Amino acid sequence: MAENLHIVCPHCFSVNRLPQDKLAHGGKCGKCRAALLSGQVVNLNSQNFSRFISRNELPVLVDFWAPWCGPCKMMAPVFAQAAQQLRAEILLAKVDTEAEQDLAMQFGIRSIPSLVMFKGGNEVGRMAGAMDLNGLMSWARQPR
Repeated sequence: MAENLHIVCPHCFSVNRLPQDKLAHGGKCGKCRAALLSGQVVNLNSQNFSRFISRNELPVLVDFWAPWCGPCKMMAPVFAQAAQQLRAEILLAKVDTEAEQDLAMQFGIRSIPSLVMFKGGNEVGRMAGAMDLNGLMSWARQPR
C-alpha cells in the first residue's frame, strides 16, 4: 500500500491525501476537482500562506518579490519553468511583498527576489537574488 501525502489544493486550499506513487500523475482536489500538482506557481497571501506552507508534505519554495523589481520580473519566467519541471517534487509559490508587507516582515525579507524553502512548515533554506533556470533547479534540489 502506497503512503499518502497531504497536498494542499492550490485553488481552494483544502487538504487532500495523495498516494505517493501517484505524484507524477498529480491527482485532483476532492473538494473543487482542480489539479493538485499542475506545475503552476501559486500566489500566496496572508490568508492562505500558513495553511499552504504548514499542511503540504512536499517542500514549498516561495519567491518573495515585488512588481517594481527588475530582477524579480526577469526571474518570473524562470520560476514558472521551474514550477513545471519540479511539479511532483517541490511546490512553487510567490508572495508579493508590496501587497503582503506583514509576511515580508515576518520572514525578514530584506532584499528581493528572495527564495525561501519550507519543509514541514519550517524554513530550511534561503537564497537572495535572481537565478537562471539551472541555478534555481540545482539550489531547489539540494538535500535539506
